[in-house]
Amino acid sequence: MTKEFKGPLLWVSLLGRMVLNAIQEAGALALFALRGILSIFYPPFYWRIFIGSMINIGYLSLPVVALTALFSGGVIALQSYTGMAQYHVDSAIAGIVVLAVTRELGPVLAGLMVAGRVGAAMAAEIGTMQVTNQIDALRTLSTNPMKYLVAPRLLAATIALPFLVLIADILGVLGGFTVSIMKLGFSPQGYIAATFNTVKFMDITIGLVKAGAFGFLIALMGCYHGYRSKGGAQGVGASTTAAVVAASILLLVFDYLLTDIFFSK
Repeated sequence: MTKEFKGPLLWVSLLGRMVLNAIQEAGALALFALRGILSIFYPPFYWRIFIGSMINIGYLSLPVVALTALFSGGVIALQSYTGMAQYHVDSAIAGIVVLAVTRELGPVLAGLMVAGRVGAAMAAEIGTMQVTNQIDALRTLSTNPMKYLVAPRLLAATIALPFLVLIADILGVLGGFTVSIMKLGFSPQGYIAATFNTVKFMDITIGLVKAGAFGFLIALMGCYHGYRSKGGAQGVGASTTAAVVAASILLLVFDYLLTDIFFSK
C-alpha cells in the first residue's frame, strides 16, 4: 500500500477505535446503572450505609450549597437591575430571580457543588476499596458489592439532592430579596407580592425533579469510576477526577434535555 493511502486509513482506524471505545463505555455504564437500580429493590438493603450516605450528601453538603445559592440570588438581582433599569422594567426583577433560581440555578449549582464534594469522595472511597482488594473480600463474605456499596448511595443521592435544592431555592430567593431591599431600594411588600405572583408550583416541582436526576447521575458517576479503579493510588486519583468531570458534564447535558422537555412548550 502506498504512503498516500496510509495516512487517511490511519485516521479512519483511529476514529473507528474511538467510536467503538465510546460505545463500549456507554454500554458498560448502562449495565452498571441497571444493576445498581435493580439492587435497590430486592433484599437485603443496607440501611446503615444509606443513612450515612444521606447525612454525607445532604446535611454535610448544606453549608456550601447554602452559601452558593444565597450569593447567586444576590448576583442575579444586581445583574438584572443593571439591565432592567435601562428600560424602566426593574419591577420584573423579583420574577427573574425566583424563576432563575427555581428552574435553573438552584438545581444546577447545587448539583455541581455536590458533584465536586460527594462525587469525588464516593469515587475515592470505592476506588481505594477496589485497589486494595476490599471489594473482593466482600464477595468472599457473600456480600454483593453492588448492594452494599452502590445501591444505598444511588438511592441516598436521588433523595437527598431535592431537599438540598429546595433549601437552595429558598436561600437564593432570600439573597435576591436582601439585595433588592437593602441595596436597590425595593419595597419589601411589593417584592414579595411580585415573587408569589410569578412563581408557580410547577416551576418548583420541575426543579426538584431535575435535582433527583442530578443526584442519581452524581452517585452513579462516583460509584462507577470508583468501582473500575485500578493501578494503585494513581488510578484512584484518575478515577476521582474522571468521576467529577463526567458528573458535571452529564449534569449540564441532562439539564438541557430536561429543560427542553418541560419548558419548551
